[in-house]
Amino acid sequence: MLVIGGGGREHVLAWALALSPHVEEVLAAPGNAGIARVARLLALPDDVHAVAAMAVRERVDLVVIGPEAPLVAGLADACTALGLAVYGPSAAAARLEASKAYSKDFMARHGVPTAPFRIFRHAAVARAHVEAHGAPVVIKVSGLAGGKGVHVAHDVAAAVRAVDAAFDAGHDEVVVEGFLVGQEVSLLVVCDGRTALPLRLAQDHKQAFDGDVGPMTGGMGTIAPVDLLDEDGVADVMRRIVEPTLAGVRAEGAPFVGTLFIGLMLTAGGPMVLEYNVRFGDPEAQVVLPLLETDLYELLHAAATGGLHAIDLRWRGGAAACVVMAAPGYPGPHPVGIALDVPDDLGRDVLVFHAGTALERGRLVSAGGRVLGVSALGSDRADAVRRAYAAVDRIGFAGAHVRRDIGGRLDERKA
Repeated sequence: MLVIGGGGREHVLAWALALSPHVEEVLAAPGNAGIARVARLLALPDDVHAVAAMAVRERVDLVVIGPEAPLVAGLADACTALGLAVYGPSAAAARLEASKAYSKDFMARHGVPTAPFRIFRHAAVARAHVEAHGAPVVIKVSGLAGGKGVHVAHDVAAAVRAVDAAFDAGHDEVVVEGFLVGQEVSLLVVCDGRTALPLRLAQDHKQAFDGDVGPMTGGMGTIAPVDLLDEDGVADVMRRIVEPTLAGVRAEGAPFVGTLFIGLMLTAGGPMVLEYNVRFGDPEAQVVLPLLETDLYELLHAAATGGLHAIDLRWRGGAAACVVMAAPGYPGPHPVGIALDVPDDLGRDVLVFHAGTALERGRLVSAGGRVLGVSALGSDRADAVRRAYAAVDRIGFAGAHVRRDIGGRLDERKA
């Protein structure tokens, strides 16, 4: 196996693939200090064709592409052209994430329920629209932004500032869309171009601080499964959202192979799509995949080769929680090189996935904004959350930024 990427999502993918009895060796490019414990690390070439050629030289049986950027750049296409089995969509299909403007127009064309929206290419026109229509409103940069290109503005002045900031930062398209009220959940769907299998529903916590305030991040923690949709509710989402999406990309010449990640808002009027992503979520993967009992290699290889119809998904009971330990200052400017002390005896049901780490002279240090994802399995959500925070509190990481309310939205709903 060759896993492309070097974050927490790629660590859980490499870890789960290494557990498969079918897998002799996992390679990762570029990987990180945690991934190095389960995989052989390779340098990642800058060019997608060089990456594909490297996979051929290494006699790789399956390429698993973790992040969105190489998908958008066409790495899956380059691998396919050389006869490699690859888990990840083509560049054409990856437009669902590469451009929010494209994806919103796509939803409108194919009848996928989403918030009302307008696309703007000039700041003055966008400002005039916001001032005329008021707030709350959601401002989104159209291109890739690592999960941090969304601003929820509760007043017109904040919306205008967000519009100006987006264009001042060099973005040439901004989406302004209606503010939806409800619980946000993440649905990951494994696809082989025809068949689609939904994974366990998860809930991410995107904003930096407790109580869902502060700037957007790549994700500060997750919980799975969540019971906001029952089996019939998931089936309804598959029928009304997933199937039209997959039929739409097929009709437009880009059958979808890989993980279709749908951010959903569960509104009073039914589920609506907030956004598409075209890869496993991070940190959603850190809770969904540890709950999966089905062999991950068998699942991903079946998707890459059109065989998902033969896969039976099996899940372990209980729940999983992931708490992200980020560098102080994240998602703003933050230091790197902070010494990390991760004990080996955090517990059988605790899994620490490295997101931004490195080894300096044999010492584990931070090397990014989101540094560690501390996942724990438990008998239920409360047990999983308790175990995760107990592990977080034993990890040495000076100044670590941690949200302390992961899973709290679901508790508030029940209160």
